[in-house]
Amino acid sequence: MTYKDTLDWLFTQLPAFHKVGAGAYKPGLDRVLALSNLFGNPHSGLKCIHIAGTNGKGSTAHTLAAILQSQGYKVGLFTSPHLVDFRERIRVNGEMIAEDDVVDFVVKAKDLASNLEPSFFELTTVMAFDYFRKRGVDYAVIEVGLGGRLDSTNIITPLLSVITNISLDHTSLLGSTEVEIAGEKAGIIKREVPVVIGESSGDVRERFLSKATGLDAPIIFADDSDEIISVKDFPGYLLYETRHFGAFKGDLTGTYQQANARTILSAVAELRHNGLDISDKSVASGFANVCKLTGLFGRWSQLADNPLTICDTGHNSGGWRFISRQLASIGVRKHIIVGFVNDKDVESVLSMLADVHDVCYYFTQPETPRKLPAAELCAKAAQHGISGGCFETVDAAYKAALADIADKSREMIFIGGSNFVVADLLTSMR
Repeated sequence: MTYKDTLDWLFTQLPAFHKVGAGAYKPGLDRVLALSNLFGNPHSGLKCIHIAGTNGKGSTAHTLAAILQSQGYKVGLFTSPHLVDFRERIRVNGEMIAEDDVVDFVVKAKDLASNLEPSFFELTTVMAFDYFRKRGVDYAVIEVGLGGRLDSTNIITPLLSVITNISLDHTSLLGSTEVEIAGEKAGIIKREVPVVIGESSGDVRERFLSKATGLDAPIIFADDSDEIISVKDFPGYLLYETRHFGAFKGDLTGTYQQANARTILSAVAELRHNGLDISDKSVASGFANVCKLTGLFGRWSQLADNPLTICDTGHNSGGWRFISRQLASIGVRKHIIVGFVNDKDVESVLSMLADVHDVCYYFTQPETPRKLPAAELCAKAAQHGISGGCFETVDAAYKAALADIADKSREMIFIGGSNFVVADLLTSMR
C-alpha cells in the first residue's frame, strides 16, 4: 500500500468521526483493548498525561508537551482532529509520524484485526501508542477524542488526568446538560491518580468531586488558584506574571488561553509534586514556543499581518464566547468568514456574533459531508439580523474578503467556525 492508499482505506473503510459525525462513533473499550492486545498492549508501558474537556484540551495538551520537551524529555503527543495531514495527530518532539510508519501499522492491523472491525479512532489510538513505544518516549500526552469514559484513549492509566472545562457540545452522544457531559468526561479519572480540573462550578464541580472522592483520586481545582498575578496582551504574545513560575511569554494569544494557562500551571505543579523534574525555565520555554515545538496551529493563529488575518478552530458555543468577545474588542473593521458543520449549536454562535459590530460577513461551507450548507447558514444568520455574502467554498469567501478590503492597516480578516473551515483555507493557501 502507498501512503495515499492507506489514507483512502482509513477514511472509507473506517469512517472517521471528523468526516461523517456520529455514524463513526463506536463507544466502548472492548474493541480498542482487543486491538491493543494484538500489538502487545503498547499503552501499558507508557507514562501518560490524559487530557479531556470541551474546549482548550488541544492547547493544554500541546503546551504541556512543549514544557516537557523543553525539559529535555522525549515526548509523544496524540491529538485530534488534524487540519491538513493525518500525521499531525501523532508526533514525537513535534515531528509527525512518518508516512511509512502509518502504512506499516495499517497493513499489520488489516492482517491482525480483520475480525474486530475497529473504528477509525480506535485504530489511530493504538497506532499512536505503538509508535510511542517504538520511539521510546519518556512521556506521552494524550488528548481524549470525544467524551472520556468510553473514549478509546481511556484504556491508559495515566500519571495525571486533566479536564479543562465543560460546555454543551456533542449533546446527542454525551448528554443534554453540562452535568451529564461532566459525568462522561469524569470517566477518565482513575483510582488514586491525581486530576486537575480547569474550570467548574456548582453541580458540575460536585460531579467531579464525587467521582474523584469515590476513587481516592487527589483533585485540584485550577480555578481556585491565584497562581497568575497578571496577564498583559502584547502584539503576538501574552505576558504572564506568576507567583511560583516567574514571568514568561505565551505564544498562544486568544483571550481564552488565560484560563488554559491556569490549568496548565496547576498540572505542572502537580507533576512536580509527583516527582517530575520541570524547571521554571522549561515552563517559560514551553509557553513561549509551543507552536514551534509541537506544530500547533489554529488557536487564534495569525496568517498574515497586512491585512491582519486570524484563524481559529473554535467550533462550539463555549469557544465562541471568547472568540466573539475578542473580535468585539478589536477596533478595526472586521471581515468575518464563517462556516459550520451540521451538528453544532449554530444559533448560539450567531446570537454572539450579533453583538460584534463593524463587520462584513462571508458565509461559507467546509468541504465535508457534515457541512452546513452556506445558503442555510445565511438564512439562519438573517433570523439574527445578520446579513452577508454566501460562498460555496472557503477559498472563494477568502478571496472576496481580500477584494473588499480598502485599507489594510484599518481592517482585518477572521476565518473560523469549524476545524474544516480552517483546514480548507490552509489547503488552498499551500
